[in-house]
Amino acid sequence: MRTFPLTALIIITLYALSGCTAAVVGGAVVGTSVALDKRTTGDYVEDQSIKSKLSHLYYEDKELSKTTHINITSYNRWVLITGEVATEQQKQQLTEMINKVKNVRNYFNEVAIANVSSMGTRTNDSFLTSKIKTAIFSKMKELNGAQVKVVTESSSVFLMGLVTPEQGNQITEIARTTRGVKRVIKLFEYQNPNDKRI
Repeated sequence: MRTFPLTALIIITLYALSGCTAAVVGGAVVGTSVALDKRTTGDYVEDQSIKSKLSHLYYEDKELSKTTHINITSYNRWVLITGEVATEQQKQQLTEMINKVKNVRNYFNEVAIANVSSMGTRTNDSFLTSKIKTAIFSKMKELNGAQVKVVTESSSVFLMGLVTPEQGNQITEIARTTRGVKRVIKLFEYQNPNDKRI
């Protein structure tokens, strides 16, 4: 006879605390993500800040943001900007924006001077990125999803992350041999195999 009231009490308590539960679960997810990452916690947080600041500068320039399409990636304070702009001047504007953001250690302005990509192209790029990531992490068990960044723009694949030279070569070969990929650009930060972060 006591089972039902106790069960009901547990359910009611969980329901009442659902907001707190979500916060705890959310915090656990974030904590796990940082734990698996090969960056220091400080660099992880700094990457989020760098991306946020660059995005703010980009969208603050209404003329630039309305006529172009870009993606910003920051990994271990190395910044990659991809996408399409109409002119060389607009590309230079993006470089100037990067230079305004503190704590960027290195950057790659890889935007193309071309028409803004179609939704079909972006969908295909997302598919290729997913396909490459799945292949990498299924074939290379020592890696985790937070260690390597795969960015695809118009079927060109950019690879970032903290890896050994051997891992970098393996990842590049996987990306290069993925059907639909036009070219692969390695932007890895290479680490010593004995580095505890690898």
